[in-house]
Amino acid sequence: MAAGKSSSEARANLLASQEFCARVAPLLLRWALAVTFLSAVADRFGIWGPPGTANVSWGDWSHFVAYTAKVNSFMPAVLAPTLAVIATAAELVLGVALILGIFTRPVAWASTILLALFAGAMILSFGIKAPLNYSVLVDLAAALALGAWPATANRTQGG
Repeated sequence: MAAGKSSSEARANLLASQEFCARVAPLLLRWALAVTFLSAVADRFGIWGPPGTANVSWGDWSHFVAYTAKVNSFMPAVLAPTLAVIATAAELVLGVALILGIFTRPVAWASTILLALFAGAMILSFGIKAPLNYSVLVDLAAALALGAWPATANRTQGG
């Protein structure tokens, strides 16, 4: 009987740990994506420091617009400021929505699309190594996993 009891206890512990992971994993995916988006937005406005500071990608808006033109080198350069505004607005809205946990599934799918567009543009302009260096494909996979996560639909609005 003791063996049966420890087996059922082990099964209960496994179920409890699976339930814990089912609740924690989407939360961690949401927060990781949100922080990634919001940190990039902060960088564009110099919050992490001015251009040239260690671990700062742009440091100000003009450097970000110039980078946007490079990432989208296959498009007319005149579109760079507009694309920069659209990307920044999208990342800000998606980041805040992910932190608040609202409309998680649609926000995750929108994040997937945004990151796929970014990865595609980087590949076209710089080659495959660039999105690998900046973990864009990992972020894309995280957004895809969050959008496809079965528990997401039951726990959030809009799912």
